[in-house]
Order: sequence, then C-alpha cells, then structure tokens
Amino acid sequence: MTEALDRRGLAYGTSAYVVWGLFPILMAALKPAGALEIVAWRALSSLLVCIVILAAVGAWRRLRAVADHRPTLLRLSAASVLIAINWGVMVYAVVTDRVASTSLGYYINPLLTVGLSVLLLGERLRRLQVAAIVLGGAAVVVIAVELGELPWISLVLAGSFALYSLIKKSVGDRVDALSGLTIETAVIAPVALGVLWVMGAQGNATVLARGEGLGWWHDIQMVGTGTWTAGALLVFAAGARRLPLAVTGMLQYIAPTMTFALAVWYFQEPMPPGRWIGFAIVWIALVLFSIDAWRVRPLSRRRAAGVARAAEQPVAEPL
Repeated sequence: MTEALDRRGLAYGTSAYVVWGLFPILMAALKPAGALEIVAWRALSSLLVCIVILAAVGAWRRLRAVADHRPTLLRLSAASVLIAINWGVMVYAVVTDRVASTSLGYYINPLLTVGLSVLLLGERLRRLQVAAIVLGGAAVVVIAVELGELPWISLVLAGSFALYSLIKKSVGDRVDALSGLTIETAVIAPVALGVLWVMGAQGNATVLARGEGLGWWHDIQMVGTGTWTAGALLVFAAGARRLPLAVTGMLQYIAPTMTFALAVWYFQEPMPPGRWIGFAIVWIALVLFSIDAWRVRPLSRRRAAGVARAAEQPVAEPL
C-alpha cells in the first residue's frame, strides 16, 4: 500500500511541475495581452476556481478557521503581495521574450531560500550548502557581466518566491493549499478588478476586444488561467503529502529545466557563451545542493520520527 501511495505521489508531484514548466507556452499564447491584464485575470479566475472547489467539497468551515486567525491572515496577505509580484514579473518576462531569465530565477530560488533562512531564521549552513550558494552568486555575476546589467528578472523571481516560501513555512500545517490560495487571490482580487476596469476604460483590454489574434478562444484562454493555476497547486499539494521532502526537492528542478529548454529550442532566445557559462555554474551549484540534501535525509527522517513520537504524548491544550 505504501508503495502505491508513493507512486501516486510521484505522479502528482511530477505532473504539477510539468504543468509549471509549460507555463511560458500558456502565457505566450495570451499575447497581445500584457502582463498586468494576464495577472489580473489569473488572480480573479483562480479565486473563482477556488470558490467552486470549496463549494463542491464543503470546505467553508476550514477556510473560515484560517481567515479568523488574524496572524495567519496577515501573513497570507503578505504572501499574496509577493506571489502577485512573482506572477507579474514572470508573465512580463515571457511576453518580452526573456524566458531564460525565468529559468535562472527558479534555479537559484532554492539557494536563495537557504540563504534567507540563515539571515532571518538563524539556521546554520553546512559546507556543501555554502559552496552551492557561493557558486550561485558567482553565476549571477557571470550572467550580469554578459548582460551588462543585473539579471533583475531572475533575482526578483527568486527573491519574491523565496520570501513567499518562508511565509508559507511560517504558517505551517495551519493552512491547507486550497484555503491558502483562496485567501491570497481574494486579497489580490480588488486590485485586479481595478486594473481591468482602468484597462477597459482606456480601451487597452484584450478580453471581449476583437481584432487580429483576438476572439472567443483568446477570451476563454484568458479567463481559464485560473484552472491551471489552481489545478497545478492542488495536484502538487496532493503529491507533497505522499512524498519525502528530499524527493519533492529533486522534483522542483523539472520546471526550470523545461523552461530553459523552451527558451533555447522553442522560443529560440539568444544564448551567448557567457550565459551558458552562468547556467553551467548554477547547475553545478544545484548538484552540490542536492547531494547535501540527500546526505542529510536519514537525519531528517530520524528527527521526523522523534517529532511523531513526541506528538503521541499527551500535551496540554493552550487556553
């Protein structure tokens, strides 16, 4: 039975990352819509999908419990700002033909997450982690020299998602994936509605507009962005519950690898030697990072078992 669950979890986790890896194609198909319009529809349609699922499974009480806990609600509100920035920059990169920059951002994200854990949470780095972070920084410098400027798209994507991950980690098991996405998109929704209203008033909206490349199929794709946004997250959550953290950590490289391949062979973005060198350094850093994660896996299992045993002991409930 355990083996079957593991296989199912692996299928769920892999499927989610494959969908995320295909996001550039999905977003590029929404042109000539700009980043603001795409993100606004993505937030609103994601909220609508979440509401439908909540109604279908009867999870309103669980959502209310999360929303009634003020500290958690404030943290999720901060997370919503970060994910909106992340979505906006990623879509902007795709519609301006900088898909490779998004790949770099998600490659360096785990390295930056570990670095922020040291700065903000006081965690200690192991030697391989230090080496990986140093190499990641070197890769950014190499690519910056090649570009003639900081790779700001990559850094904003990595930074916003690293901070988002830390906030989500701070709320722990109190917030399930569906409730979290519902609240986050609900916080963004008023701004999204405002953006769409302004774009419509200025005649810049593409939904319901008719012209070259615009029609009912474009409108369906735009409004349907929430389906694959919410769907991928919920499938990932189902997989993450069944998989060890080390396996989930390995799967996270599927999406940026697919995105990198799309940038080179599908979108045919220029890849001068300096950029290849930068990516190669990042890949070496991630190999070291993964080796370190795999080496500490037995220790993590022992710690988890200790936590589970402690949880079996009677604990006084707080007043």
